[in-house]
Amino acid sequence: MATAQAQQRCEPGKPKTLRPNRSTRLPPTTTAAQRRLPPPRRLALALAATDHHTPPNLAVAMFRLRSSARLLRELREASQSYGRREWLSGGALASAARTTSLLHPLPGLDVPQCLPDQLGGQPTRVTTLPNGVRVASEDVPGPSGCVGVFVDSGSVYETTETAGMSHLLEKLAFKDTAHRSHLQIVQDVEATGGNVGASASREQMVYSYETLKAYLPQAIEVLIDCVRNPLFLRDEVKRQVALAREEVQELQKNPEKFLQESLNLVGYRGALANPLVAPEESLSRISSSIIRKFYHENFTADRLVVAASGVDHQYLLDIAEPLLSDWHKGSPVERPESAYIGGDFRHKADSEMTHVALAFEVPGGWLQERDAAIMTVVQTLMGGGGSFSSGGPGKGMHSRLYLRVLTKYHKVESFLAFSNVSDRSGLFGIYLTTPPDFVAKAVDIATKELIAIATPGQVTDIELTRAKNSTISAVLMNLESRVIVAEDIGRQLLTYGCRKPVDHFLQCMDEITLDDITAFAQKVLSSQPTMASWGDVDKVPPYEFVRKRF
Repeated sequence: MATAQAQQRCEPGKPKTLRPNRSTRLPPTTTAAQRRLPPPRRLALALAATDHHTPPNLAVAMFRLRSSARLLRELREASQSYGRREWLSGGALASAARTTSLLHPLPGLDVPQCLPDQLGGQPTRVTTLPNGVRVASEDVPGPSGCVGVFVDSGSVYETTETAGMSHLLEKLAFKDTAHRSHLQIVQDVEATGGNVGASASREQMVYSYETLKAYLPQAIEVLIDCVRNPLFLRDEVKRQVALAREEVQELQKNPEKFLQESLNLVGYRGALANPLVAPEESLSRISSSIIRKFYHENFTADRLVVAASGVDHQYLLDIAEPLLSDWHKGSPVERPESAYIGGDFRHKADSEMTHVALAFEVPGGWLQERDAAIMTVVQTLMGGGGSFSSGGPGKGMHSRLYLRVLTKYHKVESFLAFSNVSDRSGLFGIYLTTPPDFVAKAVDIATKELIAIATPGQVTDIELTRAKNSTISAVLMNLESRVIVAEDIGRQLLTYGCRKPVDHFLQCMDEITLDDITAFAQKVLSSQPTMASWGDVDKVPPYEFVRKRF
C-alpha cells in the first residue's frame, strides 16, 4: 500500500521515487507524547518498535532513513549553535586533540611518570663445586623453568681420528644410559610435559630441559643422567651414523648451511676449519670406542656448567650437587689454535639461483666485547632479508640493504648481512641470492655496501639510533625466554668465566658512535675476504677481482 501511494504522488515525466507520507514517519502505535520526544529518543523508539522477525516494511525503512538524516542535520545545527567544544563530550580536550600534534602531550593533560625501561631482575648466582663443576642460576618469576648442561667441547677439539664426534654426540643425546633406556627417557620427559634438546657448535655443546617448576627435580636428574651416563650402544651408533650420512647429503642441497660451513673451511687454518658436520670420509671409521674416548677426554668436571633459569639457586644446588660432586676432573686442556687466512670456495650445483657469501674476519670474536657489540649493531644497521617479506615496523624494512638493494633490484632474491662468531674470531659479511645473469652485479653491490659502512659520513645519526634501539630491543625481548636466559648464563660462564649483567652490554651498545661504526668496518675490511658460492657459479666474479675492490 505504501508503495502504491508513493507512486501515485509522482508527477508525470519525472523519475518515480519512493517517498513515505508524513503519517508513516512513526509507527501508527506511537502516541502524541512519544512524538514530542527529541530526535535521538524518537529514533530509538522507532527502531525498538520494529521487531527483526517481522516482514520488511517499506514505510518503516523509509522512516529510519529520513529520521537518521534529520538527526545528523540537527546535530550539525546544534554543533554550530553551541560550539563544538561544548557539544562534544570531550570538551576542550577533544578540540585540542584535533589541533595538537600527537608527537607532544595534550595541553592541560598531566603526563604520567614513565617507568624504567626494564625492571631489575634477580642476580645470577654461581657456585663452584670442589671438582670444578659450576652451578649457576637466575630465579626468573613464572610457572616454568629451564635447566641446561653446557660443555666446553666442540669440533675445535677434534682431530683427524675424531672428526665428526661433536655431530654424533648431538645425535646420540638422550639415548640409552646406564640407568634408563631411550624409551624410559622419552616416557619420563612426556610425563613432565617437558621439552629437551641438544646442539653442538664449534666450541660448546648444550643439553637442555624445559618444564614446569613442579617437575624440575625430575628434569635435573634425567638431564644429568643423560649427559653423564651415556652407553653409546653399538647398534645405536650405527643407526645415528646412517642418519648422519643422510644429513651430509642433505647439507649439499641447503646452500645457506653449506656456505656457512664452507666459509670456515677455506677462511681458517687450524681448529676453526674443522667441519661441524661429520665429513663423509670420517663416518666410515666412527665406532662406539672412538666416541667414548672423545667423550671422556672432553666431558670433564672442570669444563662443565649447569645453568638454570626460573629456579632458586639453593634449591638447584641441593638437587644437582649430589649428582655432580663425584664427576671426574680431567687434565687441563689448551684450546687449539686457529689462524684466519681468507680464500675462495665454489660448489657447482643444479640450481636456477646462485648463492654467494662474502665475509671478512672479526678479530677477537666474543672476547672483544666492544667490537662484538659494534658488530651486532652494524648487522642490524645493514639488515636485509628476502625479496618478499610480510614484516612491518620493527622487522628491518628500513635497514640499509632493504632500502638500497631489495627495493631497487627486482632480480635480487635475498640480500642480508650475517655474522658467525666464535670466542676468539668471527666472520661478518653479506649473503646474497640472485639469478646467474645478475650475480656479478650483485657481488659488486655487496662490495659497495660494505665499503659505504667504512666510509665516514655514509651512515646517518638516524640510521645508527634506529639500529641501536632495534638491537637493544631484540636483546631484552630474547631474555624474556627462560631457555635463552639459561643458555646465556651457561655460554657466558664458558666464554668469560662469569655472567655479566645485561646492562653492561646495553651500555656498550648505547655508547656506540658513528666513528665507532666506521672504525670497526675499516678494521674488518682490512682482512682478506673469504668467498663461498653455490649453484651456477660460472658468472661469479673471480676472487682476485673482488679482493682488489677492498
